[in-house]
Amino acid sequence: MRGHLPRLVALAGPVYAELLSGVVASVIGTYWVAGLGGPAVAAVTLAGTVENLLLGLVLVVASGTTVRLARAHGAGDRAAAGRVARAAWRLCALGSIALSVPGFLLRERIADAFLDGEAAALAADWLAVAFPAFALFFGQRVADELFKGAADTRTPMRTALLANALLLVLDPLLILGPGPFPALGVTGAALALTASRAVAFSVTVLLRRRRRLPAPEGGLSAEARAITAAGASFGLDFTARMGVGAAQLALVSSFGVSAVAGYGVGYRVLLIVTMAFYAVRQAAAIEAARLAGAGATAAVRTLGRDTARLAATLGACSAVLCAAAAVPVAGLFTDDAAVAGQAVGFLRMAGLHLLPYALVVALGGVHQAAGAGRPLVLAVLLGLAAQLASGAALSAPLGVHGLWAGMTIGAVAQLALLRLLLPRLGPVLRGTSDQRASSTGPPPPASRPGVRAPAANARHDPEERT
Repeated sequence: MRGHLPRLVALAGPVYAELLSGVVASVIGTYWVAGLGGPAVAAVTLAGTVENLLLGLVLVVASGTTVRLARAHGAGDRAAAGRVARAAWRLCALGSIALSVPGFLLRERIADAFLDGEAAALAADWLAVAFPAFALFFGQRVADELFKGAADTRTPMRTALLANALLLVLDPLLILGPGPFPALGVTGAALALTASRAVAFSVTVLLRRRRRLPAPEGGLSAEARAITAAGASFGLDFTARMGVGAAQLALVSSFGVSAVAGYGVGYRVLLIVTMAFYAVRQAAAIEAARLAGAGATAAVRTLGRDTARLAATLGACSAVLCAAAAVPVAGLFTDDAAVAGQAVGFLRMAGLHLLPYALVVALGGVHQAAGAGRPLVLAVLLGLAAQLASGAALSAPLGVHGLWAGMTIGAVAQLALLRLLLPRLGPVLRGTSDQRASSTGPPPPASRPGVRAPAANARHDPEERT
């Protein structure tokens, strides 16, 4: 009996393609900018860091939208699905204004806080384009999650592939300015990213119009709060990992330029495999929320077991692949023997953390969608603290390899803490069912006269409701 595995794979595959296309486009875009010199690379790096920090806030709305919409579809409640969609767009509009306006006005101060001279000026030029266009980024994430909440991960994949394909074409044209095109440098890179997102978002909006949900009758404020509560743990998890990544880079920098460069090469390789873990996480969250909405508590438990099996398989295969392919892969990125040696050491040592890391990431989607986000975030925070502490302690006797060992210790600690801190899914799911029954808005189908409630384990076709 294959259980939930076929559906998990079907949902996760397009998500992985979507995530991977973004990584590939980012790497190629960095290649074009690298030809402009060190200040340009520093400016683009800072811009990416700023966007990643803002992404933590965007994920609160985006991930909360997925969970709430999937629950509504699982319950067969079209009116609730309509409220989720309308509330999500309101949060998107408010969030875009709240982040883009101050960001644009403070763009020079943000750049000067991290860089100086030419690099700071170039970063300010990028932010002058990026902040006004931030609504495109926010809106695309919300629109994608509206599709995913209806168990459609293929449409976001297609629009991501479209955006990244356009970016691959526009980057060299606007950055370098061949032929009749002006050479706009870093500003051209920002304009290329904005243009690709604008086209993709326009296509997404047109596709959404074909899947209109019923206009809600009220309760949007309550639904907005519910979306924020459901997505808070996703945003906190991402932000915490980003913060620890920055701290890890600071520790690596103490071992010299070769260590930093080798870490950069190895980290990009790990991104390719870890994106698979996050794809499973999204798929598991979508399916867990749908089953929770349908009241299928037992099915969520088996989903957790199947998610763990899939994640363990991916994590183990990734660890073996990183160890076996470390030398040839490092050679593809650099001819510097010192940098290649550091990259190989990183891939072989840090690869050991991939199995527990895959389990933590993937199972997090099930527990967050089931309403156990707070203990999960606590487990992650404590595990990340263990990673930094152990890495710093081991780096004295083991050198930079101690930092890589700390990553494994941190991932194992997170996994152990998940077992310790997270409650069983049954009580959590009963709590979410009670919250759903007491929420604002129209009553569920079973409480309306003459309407039969859907079976708890019924398979719902999202296309019929979107």
